[in-house]
Order: sequence, then C-alpha cells, then structure tokens
Amino acid sequence: MTFTVPAYAATSANEPLAPFTVERRDVGPKDVRIDIKYSGICHSDIHTARSEWGPANYPVVVGHEIAGVVAEVGADVTRHKVGDRVGVGCMVDSCRECENCLAGDEQYCRKGNTGTYNSVTADGGTTQGGYAAGIVVTEDFVLSIPEGVELDVAAPLLCAGITTYSPLRHWNAGPGKKVAVVGLGGLGHMAVKIAHAMGAEVTVLSQSLKKQEDGLKLGADHYFATSDPDTFAQLDSSFDLIVNTVSARIDVTAYLRLLKVDGTMVNVGAPEDPLEVNAFALIGGRRSWAGSNIGGIRETQEMLDFCAEHHLGAEIEVIGADQINEAYERVLASDVRYRFVIDASTFA
Repeated sequence: MTFTVPAYAATSANEPLAPFTVERRDVGPKDVRIDIKYSGICHSDIHTARSEWGPANYPVVVGHEIAGVVAEVGADVTRHKVGDRVGVGCMVDSCRECENCLAGDEQYCRKGNTGTYNSVTADGGTTQGGYAAGIVVTEDFVLSIPEGVELDVAAPLLCAGITTYSPLRHWNAGPGKKVAVVGLGGLGHMAVKIAHAMGAEVTVLSQSLKKQEDGLKLGADHYFATSDPDTFAQLDSSFDLIVNTVSARIDVTAYLRLLKVDGTMVNVGAPEDPLEVNAFALIGGRRSWAGSNIGGIRETQEMLDFCAEHHLGAEIEVIGADQINEAYERVLASDVRYRFVIDASTFA
C-alpha cells in the first residue's frame, strides 16, 4: 500500500520543475513518517534534475536537505517518536553489512548507498526526495535535530553542513591549524562557520572581495581574492588544510602550492569536467589531494549536535515552491546568501 503527498518534480532535463504528486510507502515496522517543514536547495539537486551527472530517472523529486517533524512511527521504532524534530540527508539506506557500513561510513557503502532521490531501491523503484510535503524513511537514517537549531536553518546542515564538517574533522581542523576555504557559497559559508567553531585560523579564497564582509562576519580571519595573482605568491606554503567547495574547474596545481609540507587539499565540490594536477605540486611538499563525500549517519548526528552546541545554522533565504525554478537560476548565478530553503507548506 502507498499514499501520496504533493511535491515538485523534474520531468526532463530541459523542462522547469512543476507540481507533482509523489507516492510514499506505508509506514513499516522500522519506518518513520515525517511531515517535511523545510527542504534546502543543493547544487546537487540542479545537477540531477538536469541530468548533468548522468541520466536521471524522470520524473524525479530531488531534495536531500530535509527538516521536519515525526508524524508516525512503526511498531518497532525506538529512536524517534511522534512530534520529534528530525532530519534526513543524502542517504536513506545502505547494505549495513560491509566493512564501511559497519565502521559508520555508510556513504562509502561497498554495495552503494541508497540516495534520498534518483536511486534504485531494493524493489526496483526509484527514491524520491524532499521537495515534498512528507517522506517515509527507515529509522536508522533519520537524524535528531537538537533544540537550539531552528528547522529552517537546520535543513542545509543535512548536506552542506556534513559535507564540510566531515573533512574538517577527519583532517583535524582545530587550534593551531591554518585552514583555507575555496569559495564562499552554500558549502563554503558552512565550512567557514564550522572551521572557526573548531578553533582553526580560517582564510577564505574567493574570486573577488565582494563577499569579504560576509566572510569575516561568518568567522573567517582572512579573505583573499584569487583573481589577484599576488594572492598565490603571498600565501605560498601557508595552509595545513584547504577545503575546495566549488563545483567548477580551478587551477589545482596553484592551490596545492598554498599547502605546507604534509598539507592536504580536499575536494568536496564536484565539477562536471575532470580536474588536472601537476604531480610536482604534490611531490615537492609531500602534499595530498583528497576527496570527501558527506558523512556517515553517526558523524552527521555528531555534526548536528556540534552545530547546536555552537549555535550554528545555515544563512538562508526561505522561498515558496513556486520560486524553485527561479532559485535554480539564482544559484547558478551565485545570487544567494547562502542557501535557499523551501517552505514545504507551499507544496500543498
């Protein structure tokens, strides 16, 4: 049995998103039904809706920054109860048996995790995401949103927050460490906030200085324009860690040379085209070029608790469902400070 909820869906790579009715499964013994209150707009949503990362399974309801309230729980659910404030991020299941899942790294499931949208389910169906009024998710992939973080600013934490928290924690950002954040957008602004809260010395590297005032208010200690060639000379061998948040081609070699010996540059942005690197930029300083993909469920809960403790949330602009297509164009034009969040009551 299933039930339906109002939503917005992409029906092809070239058509705007439009009102849609999405089917949800009935609540099983281990399931949680969530009334969605807010859903963030991630650049990944745009890539998927427009088949830029490969063909989408249309119609597709995207959205994996979901914040809401528990409306119903299955008979065997123990972690959540009706009325709880909860969130759902980029995954709704995994094999739970491989070494990575058992280590709490479900995002690296050897069999492939089940994405919140555009992912094939065990019964051959396709997952549909958070641009909707409600969703049903197994309790093991539902996060608790602590008091102290409002649901609207919490929604982007389920992707932008954990995508930046995970590498900062893994590469030990903290007191005595110099961290650079490339790009001050949806991901970058959270990287700045989190790295600052961890105690690191934070530098923003952005194309221009137009967001400098914002960056400093968010917690950056320094702000440089990468369009100025003096920047790369001035910052040579300066950083322990660089987090690259942009989903566009950059001169990787130039950025690697900003690292100290044994420094690491981590990509969390995912451009469509391959990136190139001169091996001597790595060899010359025993530097590392790495990647990081969201975080596991345990680490995502840790991130939410950290954000609550430090009173962190995303900088948002709340919109209605009928503004989604306009918001997509504004994201592509970098015309948002810094994350769009859809009021899910407007899907009705």
